[in-house]
Amino acid sequence: MNPRHLTLHQLRIFLAVAQHGSFARAAEALHLAPPTLSLQVKQLAQTVGQPLFEQIGKRIYLTAAGHALADACRDIEDRLQRLGEDMAALQGVERGRLRLAILTTAKYVVPKLLGGFCAAHPGIEVAMVVGNRETLVQRLAQNQDDLYVLGQPPEHLDVVCEAFADNPLVPIAPPGHPLTGVRAIPPQRLAQEPFILREPGSGTRLTTERFFAAHGARLRTRLEVGSNEAVKQTVAGGLGVAVLSAHTVAAELALGDLIALDVAGFPLLRRWQIVYPHGKRLSPAALAFKAWLRDHRPTAAVPSPSAAG
Repeated sequence: MNPRHLTLHQLRIFLAVAQHGSFARAAEALHLAPPTLSLQVKQLAQTVGQPLFEQIGKRIYLTAAGHALADACRDIEDRLQRLGEDMAALQGVERGRLRLAILTTAKYVVPKLLGGFCAAHPGIEVAMVVGNRETLVQRLAQNQDDLYVLGQPPEHLDVVCEAFADNPLVPIAPPGHPLTGVRAIPPQRLAQEPFILREPGSGTRLTTERFFAAHGARLRTRLEVGSNEAVKQTVAGGLGVAVLSAHTVAAELALGDLIALDVAGFPLLRRWQIVYPHGKRLSPAALAFKAWLRDHRPTAAVPSPSAAG
């Protein structure tokens, strides 16, 4: 194979198919007619001299040659992105692109900071993905974004972590709960209540379970739900208690839709972390956003436990 015969257009089409796992979805994403896309991939495979995909049932999978080419495509895309940013920096203007991935809980904090950053740096294009911990860890492992905002960095990946804000976790209950007004509730007592938990793998859930396990208590799980909003609504409906970030429940506590319980050992103090792969060369836009977070640290007021009555 002579790499000089490959074209950027073909490589971008191939990478889209590899990422979407579907010719049809890749064609839709690239706004190309499916026959046109298929022809480009066929010509690319002929140039490479090896099949790039294999079909098993209705699904397509990358061959060994396809995986190697996909890795090269990602390297090329990243290098072209850095080239554009370097050229912009040499011109003395603020341009470039920031790819940000944040935890669902962080959506109550980061978008406000991002709004101020975009106003101060209007030449920087921003793309933000919001997802659960599992999704973000997968994206981090594949180096799909510039920066990641997590509460608990993955232990199995070689990453750089920089804390930028406190993220206290607090126990919440519906108004009128029997433990309202009780002071210094033992963790073992709270564990007897039915709990509403996030899905397995959630950073908030991991921290909560570790806290109660350290006190010799096992939670009574009533429901597992996939978002903070669902947790809040379920607790407000009287189905159980929960532990969530103080950032997440500030509005509901202020309105009286939820109450904070006085549990010994709470709040659980965690910190928001900016995370990225070790050795990653951060773009000027990513460096600027990191500096912005350091200079505009958000604060979370820990709610006072609700009084009886």
